[in-house]
Amino acid sequence: MTAPSSDAARSAAGPLAGLKVVELGQLIAGPFAARTLADFGAEVVKIEPPRDGDPLRKWRLLKDGTSVWWQAQSRNKRSLALDLRQPEAQDVVRRLAAEADVLIENFRPGAMEGWGLGPDALRAANPALVMLRISGYGQTGPYRDRPGFGVVAEAMGGLRHLTGEPGRVPVRVGVSIGDTLASLHGVIGILMALQHRHATVSTEYPKGRGQVIDVALYEAVFNCMESLLPEYSAFGAVREAAGSALPGIAPTNAYRCADGYVLIAGNGDSIFKRLMQCIGRPDLAADPQLADNTGRVAQVALLDGAIGDWAAGRTVAEVLAALEAAHVPAGRIYTVADIAADPHYAARGMLLPTRLDDGSEVLLPGFVPKLSATPAGHRRNAPALGADTDAVLREVGLSEAQIAALRERGVVG
Repeated sequence: MTAPSSDAARSAAGPLAGLKVVELGQLIAGPFAARTLADFGAEVVKIEPPRDGDPLRKWRLLKDGTSVWWQAQSRNKRSLALDLRQPEAQDVVRRLAAEADVLIENFRPGAMEGWGLGPDALRAANPALVMLRISGYGQTGPYRDRPGFGVVAEAMGGLRHLTGEPGRVPVRVGVSIGDTLASLHGVIGILMALQHRHATVSTEYPKGRGQVIDVALYEAVFNCMESLLPEYSAFGAVREAAGSALPGIAPTNAYRCADGYVLIAGNGDSIFKRLMQCIGRPDLAADPQLADNTGRVAQVALLDGAIGDWAAGRTVAEVLAALEAAHVPAGRIYTVADIAADPHYAARGMLLPTRLDDGSEVLLPGFVPKLSATPAGHRRNAPALGADTDAVLREVGLSEAQIAALRERGVVG
């Protein structure tokens, strides 16, 4: 990794400046992991099919034929249009991987090996390569060859069973949370693998030793299921859907006001007492049977009823003002219009005005996490399909004649 020449340069370039990343795969899981690295300064070459590119380019709402989601998912990346089914294209990937620090792919297990791009082949030429592999069910096990999307992983991981109202059809979380959780687990794995690589620098391995990171979508979801498994193991308890409540923790719920809903989390012992005082129920605040969570869970219906009766006669704004004064965690349910108008989002840099290549402006999500010395930044807009093909091919040593020949045969675009 090449370090910037000064602290100021590193701050401007991001903490991952000099890190070379090759992104294969498409849609959400792999590309979101690569975008996270790119936001913090990594040089990401995104490989996508000629002609149509990553299908995400056409998902949801389009502006001038391209999804605005694409502008968020692929900012700070370069685009290399390459038909991976062609041997010449596979050779280009090998050239890139030989000089890369990280390679990210989210194809079905076996696809990379079928192209001669499996980890054994790539790491033989570059032992320092860190390879992130995201798939539905992982690279091993009896389900490895099944096609897997995030929505299926959310069900298998235990999340879908818990969402929705009791006795009604389980509902989907409103975003592709399984893919995103897998992406973030993948980024964590990459950073740990890079730390290990740094620690294994030797005469034999001058850049250290890389490794393979195997992330299964369903496991990323399952990893966030909190007490689900130990409760089943210890008590045979199968947690069920509970709507807006949080089973076993009270009081925490969504309560109807005169003009909408408010989420109230009064489950801390001291918070609970302040909440009861706020709603005019000092008797409940003083009840020794409600002094801890165990006692409150046993009488959750009573507590939800008391809070609900208080909230029903007030507006959302009135409820929130009272609870803020009492130092009780609460909030209303935001739409994206609320988010875009919220001064706290703006003050935290989470609404990023971005001028697109056509001169129009769009708001993109800001950067998370926030680093004090080496923050993330918007360094380049999401690329047009194949915008960087020629430049990347020159960088790996191809001549103009070779590039032209590949384009003529449809290997690159």
